[in-house]
Amino acid sequence: MNGADVVAEARSWLGTPYVHQASARGAGADCLGLLRGIWRSLIGPEPLKVPAYTPDWSEPSGHEELMAACDRCLVRKPLEAAAEGDVLLFRMRPGAVAKHLGILVRPGPNASFIHAYGGHGTVESPLSEPWAERIAARYAFPERTD
Repeated sequence: MNGADVVAEARSWLGTPYVHQASARGAGADCLGLLRGIWRSLIGPEPLKVPAYTPDWSEPSGHEELMAACDRCLVRKPLEAAAEGDVLLFRMRPGAVAKHLGILVRPGPNASFIHAYGGHGTVESPLSEPWAERIAARYAFPERTD
């Protein structure tokens, strides 16, 4: 699978309303749900059972739960190695746990990414400097093995 496949699938989710813990194209998704839906479409069954989670994700404990799950299921890349279709993991505040995900649509100048964002739904947003400064990790989807 290449980055263009990931971006095409992510674009098919545009306009999906934001619904916490959901992962249904057109009906509702949060940022993790968007990633899960892309996985199911391009790779197959999800690799992990996702437990119920609260909007504050793992903030009370301070454990990097989402990053640990990404490290188990995705292929970590250097932060500077931006490519179309990358999975971006964001910290919403400095020093906070990483708990927001998006898909890089276009790297470089005029960079953009797709994400499911509370109050906005699944949208394509500019990867502006404030967003870029929040990137905690960058990943690629693994290749299918079947």
